[in-house]
Parts: sequence; structure tokens; C-alpha cells
Amino acid sequence: MRVFLDTNVLASALGTRGLCAEVFEAVIDDHILLISEAVLSELDRALAGKFRLPRSTINAYLELLRQHAQVMAAAGAPSHEIADPVDGAIVACAAAAGADVFVTGDKALLDIGNASGMPIKSPRELWMMLAGLNGQ
Repeated sequence: MRVFLDTNVLASALGTRGLCAEVFEAVIDDHILLISEAVLSELDRALAGKFRLPRSTINAYLELLRQHAQVMAAAGAPSHEIADPVDGAIVACAAAAGADVFVTGDKALLDIGNASGMPIKSPRELWMMLAGLNGQ
């Protein structure tokens, strides 16, 4: 499965241990991780600002992502209107890259449910899906 992880999921995967870290590991191990340059830029700022991680840790994580993910180019606008233009560009990139799912903790994006036919799921929803606990 082609999985696009949003900035907040990637930041939480490194900055805290828990569900996002487990989702990240599962995607890296068994699926195709998709990200964009916009996500990498946002992630750099979030890890330095909010999480206050050392520059060496941030650089190592960004390098790990570049080695293990497909970094996608920017795309046009998503089929569904998204209020935040940065989020809209990231979701459009995920859809254009053929992501099977977009994973985020952003409530505004989760409320949309899907964009361009691509489901938008929370980390917990993806984890449950990967574990076969979603009833499908």
C-alpha cells in the first residue's frame, strides 16, 4: 500500500513514542512511504521549534526519510477545497502520487474524509486497518 504520512504524524513518530511511531515503523517495514518536500520543510521546522530536538537528530531523521520514502513533487490543487493552502498542496501532492491513504492527525483534514478519491485517515484508523481490526 502507498501511504502518505502528514507532517504531524512524522513529527510525533520521532518526538514521542507511541501510536505514530508504530504506524511509521509498519509503513517503513511493509508499505511504500510517500512524503513531499513541503512535508520535509514543515517537519524540519516542527522538530526544531515544537519538539526542540538537536539539529543532528533532525538531520538524521530527514536523511532517513529521504532514503526510505518516495519524495514526491508538488502537484496542483486537490479536488476538495481545503481551507489551509499548505495542507491543500500537501493533500494534492499525495493524491497526485497515487497514495492509497493520507494519514494525519489534523482534525480539519480528517473531517473531509477523502480528497480526490483518496481516504484521509487518522494514525489510529490506519493502525487498525493494518492490524486487520477494521472489520474489512
